[in-house]
Amino acid sequence: MVVDTLKENLRINKRVANKKEIIFVEGDVIVPDAKPDVLNIICTSGVVCIYKKEIIDEKIKVEGKVDTYIMYMTDDSNERTRGINTSLDLSEVVNISNITSDMESKIFTNIKEIEAKVINERKISIKATIELTIEIFSKEEISIVNSLQNTEEIKMLQEQLSVNSLVGSGETKIYAKDNISIDNIDNLVEILKLDVGICNKDIKISYNKVLTKAEAEIKVVYLTEDNRINKTISRIPIIGFIDIQDINEGNYCDTNYEIRNIIIKPNSVEEHSIYIELEVGVNATVYEEKTIHIIQDLYSPSENIEFNKKTVRTIAGKREISGIKEISERLRIEELNNRNIVDVDIIPNILKQNVAKDRVTYSGELELHFMLTGEDSQVMMKRETIPFDYSIENITDGEKLNIHTSIEITNQDFIIQEGGEVLVNIQMKIYTLLDKSININTIDEVQTNGEREEQDYSIIMYIIKKDDTLWKIAKRFGSTVDDIARVNGIEDENTIYPGQKIFIPRYKKSGVSSQQASMINYA
Repeated sequence: MVVDTLKENLRINKRVANKKEIIFVEGDVIVPDAKPDVLNIICTSGVVCIYKKEIIDEKIKVEGKVDTYIMYMTDDSNERTRGINTSLDLSEVVNISNITSDMESKIFTNIKEIEAKVINERKISIKATIELTIEIFSKEEISIVNSLQNTEEIKMLQEQLSVNSLVGSGETKIYAKDNISIDNIDNLVEILKLDVGICNKDIKISYNKVLTKAEAEIKVVYLTEDNRINKTISRIPIIGFIDIQDINEGNYCDTNYEIRNIIIKPNSVEEHSIYIELEVGVNATVYEEKTIHIIQDLYSPSENIEFNKKTVRTIAGKREISGIKEISERLRIEELNNRNIVDVDIIPNILKQNVAKDRVTYSGELELHFMLTGEDSQVMMKRETIPFDYSIENITDGEKLNIHTSIEITNQDFIIQEGGEVLVNIQMKIYTLLDKSININTIDEVQTNGEREEQDYSIIMYIIKKDDTLWKIAKRFGSTVDDIARVNGIEDENTIYPGQKIFIPRYKKSGVSSQQASMINYA
């Protein structure tokens, strides 16, 4: 006979895959006729734009571009430094097992290196090494059995769990544009270097909408008509709304920003500004923390019970921890003598991550790329590194956590001292996203299948073995946890130990209740 069950719904956004892939994007660029010949390469930079992701069974196809900027030294004594920018097409297919077209993806990009080689004075070969971090998620709505109806004789082993149930997800495209000012004395000839980063991310949930707020930090190094190299830094607001039904302020929201396209061009010389336009894709996934009650096991002392067991994998404990790391260091740079610092690229690298039960510790380094110029306008690059350590304290079950860390440089200052020293002050904001994957063991399709076989005794003595619980013992011998605890004077049902002798009361088919049987036999 089928037993009626009570169920509650749970929406799962299960992480199916998390894969890192190194890809290479290559191409050649021809020096335009209007520019002088290439003598050697000074430095390279680039920005990755991803404008299409498509999941095919067992594969994900990623399409986009890498906007690259090459600063080079010329063979012209009047124009020592010039620049070339070009776009490289990015198209990559990554194999990932067990993914299907109905799943969703998040992609994080990191340029590891851009290598430019001089083929001849009019041709340069470019190779960009890019790290893709790909996360794949599968949405599923399931029903969890949390109770039975009209089943006084069926004993249930229940558990209470806190999980992250998916409320909904959505995305939007944001177009951000602005004119970035440069010094009024500068007449811009060309852009030598471009860096774009998304910072100051924030979200607010209200009225079935997610308000996403961030800033795009734009750093442009440019060449002037009088052969000087200068820099400008500006921030452009990125603000958008994503409609998601049934969300509220108490929910947790994951957001992911993807730069999809960049347009940058100098305005007229008289305006002393640069026009920039960004297309940014923003994806939001909203969860509620939900407490569920599940039946992990059941039996009846008087009847045979049959049911199906199933395991559901989901996520729990989603949260974000952020912290500030201050670094102050003195660096000695011999090449700095009679030179100025035009620009410094700061690349944070986490070299080692150790996860313990109550903490996460990081060891890393800041890679600093100094761009130096002197009175002769010749550009020199110098690389330095600064080690750092960072830790997150007071976490729970650290070894079971999924951890995603990102670092944002929030402030930087470089003060030139005497004797070729530079006082470096850098502030980093470190974001750590934590969650854990858990297995929920539950039951389904419960039915009774006749009475248990009658026994000749109503109480037995048992010696507890390793890994025994009162639930397992009661189920095995057709008793109840309450009756065994009562007969043996056990106050805490979780406190038993191997070798302990206990008496186990059992049901009898005479219609005597388990409580009556235990009282009779114990007496």
